Amino acid sequence: MSIGHRLNRTLEVWRPQTDPDGYGGQTVTYVRQPVDVRAKVDQPGTSDRMLAQQAGSEHTHTVYLLPGADVARGDELRGRGQVLRVLAVAEPSATRYRRAECHLVQPEGVIRWPT
Repeated sequence: MSIGHRLNRTLEVWRPQTDPDGYGGQTVTYVRQPVDVRAKVDQPGTSDRMLAQQAGSEHTHTVYLLPGADVARGDELRGRGQVLRVLAVAEPSATRYRRAECHLVQPEGVIRWPT
């Protein structure tokens, strides 16, 4: 049984890429991946938030994806003016979906997002 009918959003996948900065360090830029993913974005329940806080994480949103979605820890999922940084990705024992625990990145100031 697929969850495809419940995935009501399309999100862009942005993956971090590190490059030398010329001074012995690195700069990180996010590069858009060629394939967008279908997703359902929810706020986690109270117990999920408590577990995340105990582990020192800021889990603010849960994103459900198709099992084959190319999403990894550290990626950013972008859509509808939101940026969700992926903290962890897990699959249940019966692979019907992937679940990404994410943190909503809230910009400072006023930012105009393209539509």
